[in-house]
Amino acid sequence: MKRYFLFLFFPALVGLAMSANAAAHKKPVAQAKPVASVKHQAVPKADLAEARLLAIYQLMAKGQSREALAHAEQLVKEHPHFQLAQLVYGDLLAARMRPIRLVGDVPASMLQAGAHVLDELRDESQLRLKALRERPPPGALPSQFLALSTRNKHAIAIDASRSRLYLLENRPTGLTLIADYYVSIGKSGLSKNTEGDLRTPMGVYFITSNLDPKSLKEFYGSGALPINYPNVLDNARGKTGGGIWLHGTPPGQFSRAPMATDGCVVLANPDLMALIRTVEVRTTPVVISQSLKWVTPTTARSESQPFEEALTAWQKAKTSGNMNQVLSFYSPSFNSNGKTLTEWMPFLRSELNKVQGRAIELKDLSLLRWTDTADTMVVTFGEVTEGTRTGPTKRQYWVRQGSHWKIFYEGVIG
Repeated sequence: MKRYFLFLFFPALVGLAMSANAAAHKKPVAQAKPVASVKHQAVPKADLAEARLLAIYQLMAKGQSREALAHAEQLVKEHPHFQLAQLVYGDLLAARMRPIRLVGDVPASMLQAGAHVLDELRDESQLRLKALRERPPPGALPSQFLALSTRNKHAIAIDASRSRLYLLENRPTGLTLIADYYVSIGKSGLSKNTEGDLRTPMGVYFITSNLDPKSLKEFYGSGALPINYPNVLDNARGKTGGGIWLHGTPPGQFSRAPMATDGCVVLANPDLMALIRTVEVRTTPVVISQSLKWVTPTTARSESQPFEEALTAWQKAKTSGNMNQVLSFYSPSFNSNGKTLTEWMPFLRSELNKVQGRAIELKDLSLLRWTDTADTMVVTFGEVTEGTRTGPTKRQYWVRQGSHWKIFYEGVIG
């Protein structure tokens, strides 16, 4: 019987094994509703390719090389285009004859031709391991999700530093992490500014549609979920480009390198299909960040209070019918689909005349925060006047100017 040599890169795998064992029983929960409490919720195990790769890593960390080899062989049979799995399978085969020093310990004679691809696979392996070792704190939520209405059934947060997409479900008990997936982003990284810069945008977006895979080229895989880049804030900053999608991979490619797209966010096709089956268009927010900040619901609630006070003051001013008071909440740089504040004023007067001092209620309120060089709030609500049952669904963008919040965009979305 041939001897299995121990892997010399076990420290990382041992850390993974310890954290993965805990994660299997303790997945974190995020809560974004203003008044709900946080409840810990375990995520069901799924027979996904990455989960099976993780199981192989765990077997390797425990020194169970025979079992790891058997699992790896089965995985690559079922997913022959999963290059990282093929690399691990190759390492396990090589380990029967010699010590393995690192992931993809390829003989020097073979290294030169495939060095670039090998480096990308090692990066992918490290990022998958990092995301699985460094789980979000239990009970925490991405800081951008201050409050979600019941209309927001799901939310997506993307952490580029971990090449990870986190899918959250908005339950009666709060926003709950239900799955997370490896993703690839733009070749030139984040912070898209211009058409063709090969960067993925950062900010708060919404899924706008679900494209029929029959209408797409094979390059996009099992489907595509476009997002609304450039959003209002992007337009205000003069950013250009478009066509940013969450999409899959072409036949013959299971996943892509961590930074390999023209600006889109790319998932393995099975992961994309799980996403498509779950989320709804128009109401699903998508946050794309260099590194997500996970906070407690109490922290999120306290950070939203100053803004909520400003929003309530705007609501009362509009109820009062005082045009000057209402205008004090709007930024001089206000722009609504090409209309300046001066051009928007007749529309505001018309709304105030219809209200005639009746109370205004903001239903299905959603608060999403984006902070970079400025502090921005993306606010969605149904504006219902007392005595009526329904009203327009509006979206506002507010910016913090010193200690004051000002509206720089307002429009009807439904």
